[in-house]
Amino acid sequence: MRFIPTLLAAASLLQSVLATPTTTQSDGLWSLYFDHLEGAKYIDLTHTITPYIPVWAGFGNSNFSRAIDPVTGAIYTYATDGFEATAYNFKTDQLGTQLDPPAHWDPYGPSIDELPATVAVRPLVVIDITPEVKKDFGYQMKVSDIHKYESKFGQIPKGSVVFIRSDWSKRWPSLELPLLKKFPGITLEAIKYLHNQRSILFHGHEPLDTDDTPTLVSEDWVLHHGHPQAEGVTNLDQVAQKGCLVNIGYPKLAGGTGGYARYIAICPSDWKHGISPKTFPETPLRKYKYPLLWNDTLSYRIRESEEYA
Repeated sequence: MRFIPTLLAAASLLQSVLATPTTTQSDGLWSLYFDHLEGAKYIDLTHTITPYIPVWAGFGNSNFSRAIDPVTGAIYTYATDGFEATAYNFKTDQLGTQLDPPAHWDPYGPSIDELPATVAVRPLVVIDITPEVKKDFGYQMKVSDIHKYESKFGQIPKGSVVFIRSDWSKRWPSLELPLLKKFPGITLEAIKYLHNQRSILFHGHEPLDTDDTPTLVSEDWVLHHGHPQAEGVTNLDQVAQKGCLVNIGYPKLAGGTGGYARYIAICPSDWKHGISPKTFPETPLRKYKYPLLWNDTLSYRIRESEEYA
């Protein structure tokens, strides 16, 4: 019966082999998500687009309407068709929170659909100029403001995104905003410093223009030197000045000279603002107490209340 120990040993070896993973490949970036991003705090830095948000008078307001069946001309409804849809007539791609590609001003620069996929996630730097803006609403960020930031938080990382907090967006959606001749911005010297000395990916600001000079010299330089920029950013008062990431999303419009963008700040789990995938219900998403209904006065869908069911 000497074969019995051998048989038991073989069985033990087979059990060990079957219990061993068939691949030695690591989890790659999954561990990054579960170790850090799943518990992180997410903050939306994006304005909601409606037909009535501030926009340059040279473009005019956009229009929303209920989508119709092109054959019958009837409006799609939940009751009749089981779904509803919206038709959008945007008068410009320079609307709301934006990502401006160089092609906005430079015909030889890349359009929105030609930006590389690598811009998707970056370190986020927030430079706060609100103390200066409270004294002078037309304050333009200077190189000295960059030095002040770096003296406190360290050097701005290469390839990062720098958002300038001015609290201009606190007045949103006032239709007077595009009419203001003075508003917070950034000097040409500061924008050159960020790109030439710190090699940032791009900068972003709350107003709808980069600076308040008559010829927009900072915006001119940015877009003619191959750099995109973010405009109409909001909620920067909720973001840590150092240590967050920014997720960058935008529609891939063919030959687009601008883009409706969505920026999401991703901050450490112990940050005081934002929501976390660990605590916010995502799958399935919560249902609302009130239905989404078309409002003829506003010309878009709204709920009577934001309460959850």
